[in-house]
Amino acid sequence: MMRIGSRHACLPKANARRPVRSVTLMVACAVLGPVAAHGTELTPSADSSRCLPEQSLHWRGGTLRLENDLFTGTDRNYTNGVALSVVSRDLQGALRPECLPQPIAWYTRFIGWADPEFWRDSGARSASQNIVVRFGQSMYTPEDKTRTDLISDDRPYAGLLYLGLAWNRRVQPQAASYEMLDVRELTLGVIGPWSLAEQSQDLVHRVRGIDRFRGWDNQLRNEPAFQMAMERKFKSYTEGAVRPGWSGDVIGSYALRIGNIETAASTGVELRAGWNIPNDFGSYPIRPGAENRPPSGVSDLRRTEPQSARAPKPGAHAFLNLEAKAVAWDFSLDGNLFRHSHHVSRRPWVAQAAIGISSQWIVAGHGVRLAVMRVWRTREFDQQIGHHAFGSIALSMEF
Repeated sequence: MMRIGSRHACLPKANARRPVRSVTLMVACAVLGPVAAHGTELTPSADSSRCLPEQSLHWRGGTLRLENDLFTGTDRNYTNGVALSVVSRDLQGALRPECLPQPIAWYTRFIGWADPEFWRDSGARSASQNIVVRFGQSMYTPEDKTRTDLISDDRPYAGLLYLGLAWNRRVQPQAASYEMLDVRELTLGVIGPWSLAEQSQDLVHRVRGIDRFRGWDNQLRNEPAFQMAMERKFKSYTEGAVRPGWSGDVIGSYALRIGNIETAASTGVELRAGWNIPNDFGSYPIRPGAENRPPSGVSDLRRTEPQSARAPKPGAHAFLNLEAKAVAWDFSLDGNLFRHSHHVSRRPWVAQAAIGISSQWIVAGHGVRLAVMRVWRTREFDQQIGHHAFGSIALSMEF
């Protein structure tokens, strides 16, 4: 996992209510230290004009995700989330930061400085990596939309607008029957009125003819938001773009997220069963982590004639996703980190289950995928009445 242990100078003493402050500021110091990381060369320096196509950045597709609890007949707690992600083609061979756009090259060197083991064996023939850029917004509200005063025994009004940059590294260990996906995602954004959560919700409610929430004047205050997410997933190894025919598989995962958006550790499992299951690492609600697809090399085979046996194929499958999480900080419950704000009594343990259906097709030579799921989440704070549920839909397309 991530190693930032030598930067003790960045660590302040934490007080009783802010146990995550020291860890959060530690990450901030690391993130703001790309100059130090800049000297970490992953490969010998070379002229960028000699970069091979598979060492340079080329986009291959995107995904639009929408989540809302109106799908389940409620309008409270985590009430809406939207995210647009773009995914690069696989980068093959030894990693060459000088072949990448400068901000991504800086992030690559930062990972090499903070977590050197992440790039171990990155040039192996069984390894590939890709890049995901994600832009999104999330909003949270209490249950009573009519009150204009601060509701002290319900969650705060809160919004988050963010931009995430993730590295996915996929590798099959030597002589192993399984493969792994390691993810490092840095998320930067803003909490508070600058997130535009109030304006976004008002617009949607006005278009749909729904009464608007009247307590947004009590929302959390503006402050920068950041998070580092580290995740590993693993499943049985599969060649090609799909697991052909009727089959099933199991995907395991564990993750650590650090920052003032959320600080938490989680573990989960996904069960899939269906026809032509895609060779990826599963479906899930919006969260930091992988936006992963079948390797781009086999994805390109959808255009070949005659079609290769390894090419993408239409298919559909059902999935069940289970996750348990230990939470040390959640901005939507704990409030602002850098100033006093409304907060509630967060519960340290949260469980989540999602069930859904995913299907993929080839349309005019492009890969298209639709995933629909319903998500149930246990109580997140002591004053919450019952569990929470919301719906999620994701539409993906290969360019």
